[in-house]
Amino acid sequence: YTPVNEIYVTAKLSAKDGIWNEQLKSDKAFVTAMKHTVAASILGTQEIAKHRHDCVIIQSESAEYLHETCAAVSEATKLTNKQRLISLDLLYAHPPDADIAHYLMDNGLTREEYDWFMVGEPPGYQIMGNDYYGQNEKILKPDGSICTAEDIFGWYQITKEYYNRYKKPVMHTETNIMDSENAPTWLWKQWINILRMRSDGVPVLGFTWYSLIDQIDWDIGLAEKKGKVNECGLYDLNRKPRPVADAYRMLLKEYGQITIVPHGEVFEVTSEPARLKVEV
Repeated sequence: YTPVNEIYVTAKLSAKDGIWNEQLKSDKAFVTAMKHTVAASILGTQEIAKHRHDCVIIQSESAEYLHETCAAVSEATKLTNKQRLISLDLLYAHPPDADIAHYLMDNGLTREEYDWFMVGEPPGYQIMGNDYYGQNEKILKPDGSICTAEDIFGWYQITKEYYNRYKKPVMHTETNIMDSENAPTWLWKQWINILRMRSDGVPVLGFTWYSLIDQIDWDIGLAEKKGKVNECGLYDLNRKPRPVADAYRMLLKEYGQITIVPHGEVFEVTSEPARLKVEV
């Protein structure tokens, strides 16, 4: 279950960038949206757990980073790179850094609300999902302009930072590229990031290409209704497979039976004899 998808993105686009929902542009609105959506996720999880005591909760969040190309990184950029952690800090009862705690309380989070979030984690088996697209990493240039930059850190390095902070099993919950010709290469690049994470002993529980079919207007984050088809699905809108679908099929054939972590078969309960790795 995912009660609220991409809490940070929802709050940012709705209350800081002014695109979705309330269409506001202020820090106070952002913090208000953030605390409400995190609370909605926690309360939703509690209701799910009443009916499914074994529920698995996957909190998908955008794995982002802003790179500033200045000799001295500005305080604004430092704050931006910490704001992306607010949703998971509140969700998982991880005390935010001092400057973020001040930022939250300066913009409407009360001490009572903060204490409520810090009581403990929500119920259920918690999995941290990290969504990664090329546009998740941006470069802030010395002249103040911003450009998108794919794969500077990549999913592995950004997600490893999240894992070290929250110590949750992870999942690569969303990815695509809006270029059907280069999509198979992007798929394999993301999978190699997963293999790299697994080699560190981090449990990676899944991988999702998003979405099954092409999207509409997601290149502008649904800011306007233009009707532009984004060729990023495994299938087009006529349900015909794109090249990335063949690549995904190949990936599943090769890796479909691997364990959650390398050598995880040692934990399997079985009456079968040990499997020889090499015939002698």
